Amino acid sequence: MSLLSFSSDAYLNEMGISNRLKPNQDDFTHICDTVADPEDVNNDINTFARFMRATKAPPRDAALAATPDAQAGAALFNQIGCATCHVPTIVTAPAGSVVASGTVPACLGSKIIHPYSDFLLHRLGTGDGIVQNGPQDTRLRLRTAPLWGLRTHPVFMHDGGSATISDAIQRHAGEAQGALASFNGLSTTQQNQILTYLNSL
Repeated sequence: MSLLSFSSDAYLNEMGISNRLKPNQDDFTHICDTVADPEDVNNDINTFARFMRATKAPPRDAALAATPDAQAGAALFNQIGCATCHVPTIVTAPAGSVVASGTVPACLGSKIIHPYSDFLLHRLGTGDGIVQNGPQDTRLRLRTAPLWGLRTHPVFMHDGGSATISDAIQRHAGEAQGALASFNGLSTTQQNQILTYLNSL
């Protein structure tokens, strides 16, 4: 998936705007649809994709990240399985790789980034019913939210339904049930260390 294909998918499935990559709505999105769909005739999906490419994640809180509690929290985060999906470090596709929007340019290829996400779809039991970029069963899956910049978020989870990071953790079920059980099995001190780590992102 590229930012352009993500943009195209979001235009269609989130806003009902068809576009050159997604000219037709899926049957799922036609439910209760009584008006003609607008068409992205100006290729605004390109502009949206450029905006996303140019938007940097907020930097970490370096002072908080250097504290013993945040460092202990980082180790626990990895130990209990949170980093299985919220992968701290990944390398972008090599320059020249073919993606939906063309090829990966040299300026974006083979870069080390720290998104705290695998960008894959997982079943957490909180799917919103919106078909993702894939088959019908993706409506029950959610793409792993990147945690970079987490401390700047006022609400959490895909639906904004969690007012605190602790509440968002408790809503992890399905494929994340093991990590949740491990988190709940930690001492209060250890849980707070993980929260300190997350608040440094």
